Order: sequence, then C-alpha cells, then structure tokens
Amino acid sequence: MRQVIFFEGYLVSYSRTFIVNCAGFITDNTSMKFIGNILWLILGGLLVSVCYFIAGLLYCITIIGIPFGYQLWKFGVFSLWPFGTEVVDSKNAGGCLSIFMNILWILLGWWEIAAAHLVCGLICCITIIGILFGLQHFKIALLSLTPFGKTFQS
Repeated sequence: MRQVIFFEGYLVSYSRTFIVNCAGFITDNTSMKFIGNILWLILGGLLVSVCYFIAGLLYCITIIGIPFGYQLWKFGVFSLWPFGTEVVDSKNAGGCLSIFMNILWILLGWWEIAAAHLVCGLICCITIIGILFGLQHFKIALLSLTPFGKTFQS
C-alpha cells in the first residue's frame, strides 16, 4: 500500500520497504538496514555474538542452566543482526514463570550485561556516526535486563 505525503518541500511516495521522492530517487530501507548490520558485525557485533553463544553453550551443560543458556543464545542471535529487529513482549510475558525467572536473572547478577551495553551505548552516542550503534546497544540492554518473556520482530 502506497501513501503520498508532503515532506520538507518534497512530494514523497512511500511504502513499507522503500521511499521514492518526486525526483525519482529510491531510498531502500532494507538496504540501509543491511549495511548497518554488516557494519555492526565488522565493528564488534560478531565478537559479542560469539561470546554470547559460548556462554550460552556453557550454561546449557547443566539442566538448571538451560533456561539461562537459551536467553544467552537469544542475545547472540539478536546481536548478529540488530538493525531492523525490534524486541517485543511474547504471549507469556506477564506469566508467573517469566516474572520469577526475570527476578532470578537480576538477582544472579545478569543485570551487568544491561549495564555494560548501556555504557557501550553511551560511548557510541558520543559521535554522530555512532548514535545508530548506540541505539542498538540500548535495545540489547533493554532485552538483557528482563529477557524472559521477550521475543524479536523484524
């Protein structure tokens, strides 16, 4: 479905995937997300993701650690491709088990992941170019504060 608006003196036609201004130039949102994700991977996202995958694998060795390992794997997947992905509540977000596990997650010290991503996000936001990467760190920090009952949406 296309919509036409008047934006900053230009007649703009847009849909969910791309924008065409009155001069006929195409701005593809999906390609910008792709470029942002590639830059994210090169500039440290791959290293962060591998660390989350290894930590998740170590937690999955014990039966008690499997729920925490699964959450760390969720962080690993999200940190591979964060641009264009939103963190949303899942259907069991307010359930007793997810609330209990989130409290246990915070008490066991996993809030430090959120603090680390918050600091990294603030450092990235010092420069104009780093603001986009800082926003991705803030999304990961929000997810890592209470990961149980959260999922991703593209």
